[in-house]
Amino acid sequence: MVNVTELRPGNFFEEDGNIYRVLDILLNKTAMRKMVAKVKVKNLRTGAVTEIARNSGYQIETIRLDKKQMQYLYDSGDALVFMDQNTFEQIEIPKERLQWESQLLKGDEIVEIISYGSEILGVNLPAKVALKVTQCDPATRGDTINKAMKEVTLETGLKTKVPMFIEEGEVVMVRTDNGEYDGRA
Repeated sequence: MVNVTELRPGNFFEEDGNIYRVLDILLNKTAMRKMVAKVKVKNLRTGAVTEIARNSGYQIETIRLDKKQMQYLYDSGDALVFMDQNTFEQIEIPKERLQWESQLLKGDEIVEIISYGSEILGVNLPAKVALKVTQCDPATRGDTINKAMKEVTLETGLKTKVPMFIEEGEVVMVRTDNGEYDGRA
């Protein structure tokens, strides 16, 4: 058990049957009040980001999550299949829980599976992934006063904006936190 004011970004805790990851914390102390901790958290079961406020002195039980490196194998239609490279054990995670991640996984990639007890909570992707451009319009002359960008479709079906010089068949680096172009691979 720790005081709510001791939480830091990246900590995990359980409260009211939900598991939260601390994204940010703001401590506010005014003249005649107790310190209030406003904690921005992400519910790992639902994916919702909310802010909770607790007075100083409120005790929270922090938890440790299990992290395991696994290889993404394939999409079985309603689930994504991952394999432990040491034991060759395979697990399936329902596709609706990994909608964003499924747009960035192409196969044979090593990812980090996060679990609490026997419950699988999600997947940590690398910071950037290399994806091939499968469809894009040719570059056209025009308004190039600003940074000229065009929309492309990547091999996983993700649509993103890239600079005009990128052609179909090229491999580009894409950030996994927001899906934006980050450079050529």
